[in-house]
Amino acid sequence: MNEIKSPPAGERLQKVLARAGIASRREAEDWISAGRIKVNGAQARLGQRVIASDAIALDGRLLEREALSASVRRVLLYNKPVGEICTRHDPEGRRTVFESLPKLREGRWLNVGRLDINTSGLLLLTTDGELANRLMHPSFGMDREYAVRVHGEVDEAMLERLKQGVTLEDGKARFSDIQKAPEGDGINHWYHCVVLEGRNREVRRLWESQGVQVSRLKRVRFGPVFLTAKLAQGRFRELTQAEVDILSAEVGLAPSPLPVIKEKPRKAQERMERKASRPRAFPRGKKRH
Repeated sequence: MNEIKSPPAGERLQKVLARAGIASRREAEDWISAGRIKVNGAQARLGQRVIASDAIALDGRLLEREALSASVRRVLLYNKPVGEICTRHDPEGRRTVFESLPKLREGRWLNVGRLDINTSGLLLLTTDGELANRLMHPSFGMDREYAVRVHGEVDEAMLERLKQGVTLEDGKARFSDIQKAPEGDGINHWYHCVVLEGRNREVRRLWESQGVQVSRLKRVRFGPVFLTAKLAQGRFRELTQAEVDILSAEVGLAPSPLPVIKEKPRKAQERMERKASRPRAFPRGKKRH
């Protein structure tokens, strides 16, 4: 008779850090590989499992158990302008998306994928690293829709090639759907196209593989979340409980209640969100896109 093996104790270290919103799972793996994480005073290793009594330290600072067990799941929808980058700090001094977000007393905002500096539109950010990881993982097939203005001649054969798949330097890629929009004139045309992965500059590279240039690129949908005209560039809004629950269900996560925000912080956030209906003032000499 085969012996029934007990499941391994604990959870993977990177998953614990991600669920607490300390880092995305990918970031946590990078930190472990770089030697920044210790468990019970010893260097952590990839795939290591931890239990509630284990002491976990980041850069020599012990992480509190309350923080590690946190499961607050908040999600922001941010309308990213061209010219902002999706990293926390930029050595060149360029503006980052995190400069526009509300401050958190605990945890931090994690971006769900990235948009490059020349791409605008919908960017999701969350306090739940496990949600961020699942939304980004190709196995969950979260579709991303973009509005694209291309410069050059486009025919039906080209569109069919883009839907069937073309080989890029990092493998085969394709649009799961392409629809021509009524806007555009001459050799400038707008299309709405959908991809199922978040590979680096995938939309631009797909079009450029056909000899046309992308002159404007804006993400307008991520899974069930749409960007509407009410949200001005450079502004955010927090998703409601119902919206967060729908997004969570899409990637197999159980509902998680939003935290109750005290009166004063709640009013401050409401004021910030009301500003979303007004365009942000950009520095003199810089154009809004």
